[in-house]
Amino acid sequence: MTPQPPENRDKDAGRWSDLGRPPLSAAALRRALVRPGSLWSALDVVPATGSTNTDLVARAAAGTLREGTVLVAEEQSAARGRLDRRWSAPPRSGLFFSVYLTPTVPADRWGWLPLLAGVATATALARTAGVDTALKWPNDLLVTVDGAERKAGGILAERAADGVVLGIGLNVSLTAGELPVPTAGSLALAGARTTDRDPLLRAVLRSLEHWYGEWQAAAGDPAASRLQEAYAAGCATLGRSVRAELPGDRFLEGEAVALDADGRLVLALAGGGREAVGAGDIVHVRPAV
Repeated sequence: MTPQPPENRDKDAGRWSDLGRPPLSAAALRRALVRPGSLWSALDVVPATGSTNTDLVARAAAGTLREGTVLVAEEQSAARGRLDRRWSAPPRSGLFFSVYLTPTVPADRWGWLPLLAGVATATALARTAGVDTALKWPNDLLVTVDGAERKAGGILAERAADGVVLGIGLNVSLTAGELPVPTAGSLALAGARTTDRDPLLRAVLRSLEHWYGEWQAAAGDPAASRLQEAYAAGCATLGRSVRAELPGDRFLEGEAVALDADGRLVLALAGGGREAVGAGDIVHVRPAV
């Protein structure tokens, strides 16, 4: 074998230096997911990027994307959540990816896409990792760590050209000392039976393909596709006393009692009456029973 220059040996050592967090194989993922008849048309894994959502939105604007394109990053330096919140995690410690979809359903039903992604992700994690994952409206993924709800992931949807980019970030193997904030969690801390990111990513993408197909076949009808029912069944926000912090420094307080046909959270207000919330930040006031 020809000896490698020192700089190449260092590069290989870096790639495999954390054997507890091996890199994803784009070739293996393509063989499993990119096939005739599949939703997924292309899949790439990059060592690092600012944001997979930003990358796909730019490519969509340039007209270089097909529906079903998947971009996965081993590390993101400028990942974003809702309300422009930042998301950070050590390299290869989680799943950070975005997909490009071009729904054929009426545009007024596209608001269900982040909720659909939540149902798909939670369903996949329950089956593959054995972790009970709950949904905090509208797009947070919650796990239980030491008896407390912790945010382990989130979903961000952005309009892009003629479609939507859905970004999913999920903490997989983060330890307590690596959490960005004390209220965060990870699959490992929640007692997952596996933290192997390859089968987890395959399961989430297959689940997303299934739910997207059902929703499209029902012309985006959340009731006919059973999406509304599935989200409500897994939503930790329903039945809770909540504070809805709304744009314009407004807020509402009441009990979250339902999801309406547009995916909005319906509150029974403390002062009487009901109001549907379509945007804002939800704070769980009363702990789950």
